[in-house]
Amino acid sequence: MIAVDTHLLVCAHRLDSPFNRSAHALIGNLAAGPDRWAIPWPCLHEFLAITTHPKIYHDPTPLPQALAQLDAWRDTGNQVLLAETAGSFGILRDLLAGSGVVGGRVHDAKLAAICLAHRVTELWTADRDFDQFPDLPVRNPLAV
Repeated sequence: MIAVDTHLLVCAHRLDSPFNRSAHALIGNLAAGPDRWAIPWPCLHEFLAITTHPKIYHDPTPLPQALAQLDAWRDTGNQVLLAETAGSFGILRDLLAGSGVVGGRVHDAKLAAICLAHRVTELWTADRDFDQFPDLPVRNPLAV
């Protein structure tokens, strides 16, 4: 199962993103395909925080529109949300111990732990910080 990170979701949603067409097509293909695809719960929160933030965007996405976008992705029929499991903290602890990640990048370790707990086969992200977690296959589908 492929999981999608916040950056890709934001690019797919925001028409002002230089990667909008590519990201929109990628997520559209996942949504139209036969296989399940996933969004980790923390990425939903980040998506809302970023797309509606007036200091990030001169014309931020109105909250009802951002929520409608998430509903549209959720309603594809093959999309699942990934939350922490009983084993997520143990995985997180191992990832942090093995990588030395601290501070704000602990959030990335949390996403990696959630993905690993759910046996995600590949995380799609443009964030290179996930390279710190070699057990999680990562791909930047926006890279040419």
